[in-house]
Amino acid sequence: MSSLQLPRPRRFGWFKSGLFWRTFFLLSLLTTLSMASWIGMINVFQRGPQVEQTAELLVSVVTITKAALTHSAPDLRSELLFELVSNEGIRILTLEPTDKVEPPPNFLTPELAAIVRGKLGPDTRFSRRVNDMPGFWVSFDIDGDKYWLMLERERLNNLTRVQWVGWATLVGALSLLGAALISSLVNLPLARLTAAARAIAQGKRPAALPEKGSQEIIEANRSFNQMVDDLQQLEKDRAIILAGISHDLRTPLARMQLEVEMANLSQEARDGIQSDIAQMDAIIGQFLDFARPTESATFTTVDLSELLADCAREAGRLPDVRTTIEVDPDVVVLGNPVDLRRVINNVIENARRYGKTPGEDVTEIDIACHVKLTGHGRRAVVEINDRGVGVPEDQIQQLLRPFTRLDSARGQANGSGLGLAIVERVLTRHNAELTVSNRAGGGLLLQFTLPLAP
Repeated sequence: MSSLQLPRPRRFGWFKSGLFWRTFFLLSLLTTLSMASWIGMINVFQRGPQVEQTAELLVSVVTITKAALTHSAPDLRSELLFELVSNEGIRILTLEPTDKVEPPPNFLTPELAAIVRGKLGPDTRFSRRVNDMPGFWVSFDIDGDKYWLMLERERLNNLTRVQWVGWATLVGALSLLGAALISSLVNLPLARLTAAARAIAQGKRPAALPEKGSQEIIEANRSFNQMVDDLQQLEKDRAIILAGISHDLRTPLARMQLEVEMANLSQEARDGIQSDIAQMDAIIGQFLDFARPTESATFTTVDLSELLADCAREAGRLPDVRTTIEVDPDVVVLGNPVDLRRVINNVIENARRYGKTPGEDVTEIDIACHVKLTGHGRRAVVEINDRGVGVPEDQIQQLLRPFTRLDSARGQANGSGLGLAIVERVLTRHNAELTVSNRAGGGLLLQFTLPLAP
């Protein structure tokens, strides 16, 4: 028996198939490029003036401090140093060769260091920590004596790289949230339209789409709502017409049957006419089955295992049918039991008519039902196949079209060509998936999956 083949997941399939993710990705890319351009412009137009301003501040502080110490009285220098520490946050220490000096801070760029050294002297040194004391340290000399001047980092307003990264991360996160919100708003009308179209495909009447938003969305939703109303009216008209056809045709057929019984005909002619009448009546029944809607309100829990076994027993009573069945016990689904029985009987009848085993006058039908894990969760997988000649691969999809019969493979058929179309129509309204393929070894395989009952 053939098993359910799941499609392989495609790499980046979420991007190719999802409008939300595609819009989100494009908006995120646009935001990232805009931020990069903005940072680049700031770096070009603000970096130079900011470096010059910081250099002027350092040079001014060092020059003023150096002048104050040079021109102050020796006995007042200690008070001056205390005043600088208390009020200005400036500390002066003697530079010793044994000082433990760490490298300069990250914000001290080569441009800034060059400007300061150009005005204070090429021997000017910088450090972020001297003798385990943090700060921004700059060296200077007075009459050959070298000193350290320490400024508090808070006086230098440059943003560090860590701060730049932090702000960029915050802005990027807010931009991504904004992109997700915009993508959701853009995708919402299309998602509603898709859900409504899927409901129509399942035979349901969707709720009216809201006629609000942009002019294009209003026009699209209004046209869709009008289409739904027209389809519903067309469905009602078709049901009325077919009901009338059933009444108008079956009444004369009944009279013809009565007249045949009473007429003085040979047995051969009588059997031929009765066969034609029965075939016409069966075609009318197929028309009605195809037009009859399957409402989800009629769905109940159905023991699919028992239903398949019952259909197999009924088919096995026919003289030209042999059935084998392999069904898991207690497989329960949600659906209309009458319509599901019609589906199974139509598939079996289609196999009985067109799938006879080559060289024999019987049809061998295999029926299987197992619960399997599919891409939509755990489902009941039903497989019904014959062992006939099958169908050309390029004509398999035509089997599900209404009023279609394949002359090349199954041309001996008599009927309306609605059997498998009814199957496909009913299964779609049961939220089931139908697959038709040729069986390995010969014959036609019909496989459908039904959601399990909760």
